[in-house]
Amino acid sequence: MARIAIAGFMHETNCFVPDPTDYDDFAHPSDRPGMPRGEEMLVEFEEKGASTAGFMAGNDGNHEIYPLLWASATPGGAVTKRAYEIISADLVSRLSQALPVEGVYLDLHGAMVSEEHEDGEGELLRRVRAVVGEDVPVVISLDYHANVTAAMVAHADAILPYRTYPHVDQYDTGKRAAAAMKRLLIEGRPTGRALRQLPFLLPLNFQCTLVEPSKGIVEAAMSRQNDDMLSLAYLAGFPPADLRECGPTVSVHAYSQEEADAAADEIAQFVALKEATFAEPLLQPDEAVQEAMRLSENAAKPIVVADTQDNPGCGGSADTVGMLAALVHGNAQGAVFGVVKDEHAAAAAHEAGVGAEIELDLGGQTDLPGVEPFHGRFTVEVVNDGRYDTTGPVSQGKAYDVGLSALLSIGGVKVVVSSRRVQALDRSVFEHLGVVLEDQNIIVLKSTCHYRAHFDPIAETTFAALAPGGHGANPADFAFENLRSGVRYYPLGPVHEGE
Repeated sequence: MARIAIAGFMHETNCFVPDPTDYDDFAHPSDRPGMPRGEEMLVEFEEKGASTAGFMAGNDGNHEIYPLLWASATPGGAVTKRAYEIISADLVSRLSQALPVEGVYLDLHGAMVSEEHEDGEGELLRRVRAVVGEDVPVVISLDYHANVTAAMVAHADAILPYRTYPHVDQYDTGKRAAAAMKRLLIEGRPTGRALRQLPFLLPLNFQCTLVEPSKGIVEAAMSRQNDDMLSLAYLAGFPPADLRECGPTVSVHAYSQEEADAAADEIAQFVALKEATFAEPLLQPDEAVQEAMRLSENAAKPIVVADTQDNPGCGGSADTVGMLAALVHGNAQGAVFGVVKDEHAAAAAHEAGVGAEIELDLGGQTDLPGVEPFHGRFTVEVVNDGRYDTTGPVSQGKAYDVGLSALLSIGGVKVVVSSRRVQALDRSVFEHLGVVLEDQNIIVLKSTCHYRAHFDPIAETTFAALAPGGHGANPADFAFENLRSGVRYYPLGPVHEGE
């Protein structure tokens, strides 16, 4: 029976929003476990859907699991030096105390940037490898939006990727990671490693695996993997993470360098040939509202519009209200918008009580171009404490606590307000305040793609809108400092001319 140390350190970093992600954001997140350590991890992930839970289940009791720590924060700005060093040092110290170990499993994201390290995961893996040496296998799981780097490929022995966006396969990814670890314990570390980086960035709106071309790319990668390989990972990248090696990648770990290179070249070429097929309409706020109103006239189900540039799942502030202004000014009826982070508005609604009218400057407090509050007189429809359980396939029953919350209305528009950021990837973010989503004409929500797993079944159609926000849908608008020269900002787009 081998001893396998397991840990998690996850963050999806948007380098182009002003607020950094500090230690407290990992210790007290609103939508995920705080920071379980040691035996607490075994309890936390006994039945949950994270990759860590899948790895533990996939072990089947065959080996001793030695839990270190697990830390994850809501996507946001760069991880502070303080947070990165405290968590990394804690993880590495616990790993040192666990020695000797025969294997290490790390549940990572793949798009973490700290104030000191643009490749947060690569640096963490370097430190882990320094502790365990060159003979111990290290297996990692990565989010579909990972920016895979040469350091990550060199220090890990297998990279198991999420294959879905919306992410509904974290648990299965962990089980695949456990299978790779079992093989490594028998056959040893692989000699074949390959990494291919595509020469363009892929905006998140173009990455959904429910539709082509991403659906076909993931299927091709899965089909190409064979028994000579430990892992073949196509990952779409996360453009707002400013690092040299940003973008879509294909990585392979195999027991033959020839096989690793052949598979990586084949799938990378397959992706390259699909470059021209990535596309999705992106409308300005007023255009989006008018289109939603037009479609809703003959629709049997709600029209769903993604306020994609304020997606808190990509580091957005969740307080921009450009789409609210467009809904109200367009006289939209039977519409719901959310979730707007504004703790002062939520507190004012609780103080005033249900049925009261309150005058607010709602949202718009983040210092971003084009972002300003929406002034209006709102009716308080519902108030609650912001605690609820999710029900959709992405959140998988997680308990959320978004602080004091309220449902407000103005004209024909209802607005969900919370005290903490939360992505509308689950219908419960509206339903916990009594909103019957099926009865709405238009649903405007702060998300990019995750929402589709739970909202598509009740939607007539979905599309995205470009209201001002912290997550730019077009990477050409990002002020990159580290991105390598020659990369196209989006498929068939202009070329970055950095150093």
